[in-house]
Amino acid sequence: MKLVVDNNALFSIMNPRSVSSYLFLSIKAKFFAPEFVKSELNRHKEDCLLKSKLSGHEFELRQEEVEENIKFFKSSEYGDFLEKSLNASIDLDDADFLALALSIKASIWSNDPHLKQQSLVKVFTTKELVGKLLSGEI
Repeated sequence: MKLVVDNNALFSIMNPRSVSSYLFLSIKAKFFAPEFVKSELNRHKEDCLLKSKLSGHEFELRQEEVEENIKFFKSSEYGDFLEKSLNASIDLDDADFLALALSIKASIWSNDPHLKQQSLVKVFTTKELVGKLLSGEI
């Protein structure tokens, strides 16, 4: 299974005690994300620290661990799919995730309900991925 991880899924993965973190470490999947999510993560670092209760140092170690397991793509690597994804997106912030998923033929891991309203790629919520894990599908 190939999964493009959106911002919110990534932020949840950063909390080592979260269900998302457990999934990230447990499911047999390859993870991908647009390069810009690294800067988004740094921009929202304080929120992540509060929610995860990690120290700054623990957060940096966790960030390194998580980023080692995600392949990041520059927008130029999936740019040919941006127009198609922009036309299908309810929220323009999702266009890069859709374009990347289209370019590498992957699904998306997101809990944003509006992402499920497009029909270009399959979108899995954390709950759906838990169900697949428990049923032995992944």
